[in-house]
Order: sequence, then structure tokens, then C-alpha cells
Amino acid sequence: MEFLKEDHAVVLRDEQGEMVAEITYRDTDDDRLVVANHTYTSDRLRGQGIAGKLLDELVAHIKDQGKIIYPSCPFVVRKFDEEPEKYGHIDARKAQL
Repeated sequence: MEFLKEDHAVVLRDEQGEMVAEITYRDTDDDRLVVANHTYTSDRLRGQGIAGKLLDELVAHIKDQGKIIYPSCPFVVRKFDEEPEKYGHIDARKAQL
């Protein structure tokens, strides 16, 4: 399984090149902050932890850029709230740059 970094997204594509899962973000006026605004997983992939893996890829990607994430997507909000020990360092509601 290979996650691809595309324009403001981390994406998983199937063998035919169709997008089957993604997590997207948008830039803000603050160049140190992005907003995670959408997560999608195809019905055929649900229940396999794909969305969590997408989030982990996004977190690593944004951390490498020295930025933090404000969660607006309900999935990201839930994961950040449920696992502050894992995501607190990048959660803009808690982290400091």
C-alpha cells in the first residue's frame, strides 16, 4: 500500500489509478498552520484502518514542514481528541510553534 502526496492531500489509489481514499488539507493565512478538512475512504476499504494510516501520513508530512494541523474534519477531530499522546504535538488547538 503506497500513499501518494498530491496537491494538499495524501491519497491512496487502486491498481487502475482511481482514488480510493484520501485526506485533504488547506493552507491558512498563517504559514505555520494547515487545516485538515476532509477524509474519505471507499466503502470497500472501510474497517481496515486506512483513514488512520492516511492521518499518520499527513501528520508526518506536515511535521516535516514544521507546521501544525487544525482539525476541522470530524474524523481528524475525533482522532486528535481520542489520542492526544499521539497527536497532541501537532494539534493546533494544543501545540505551540
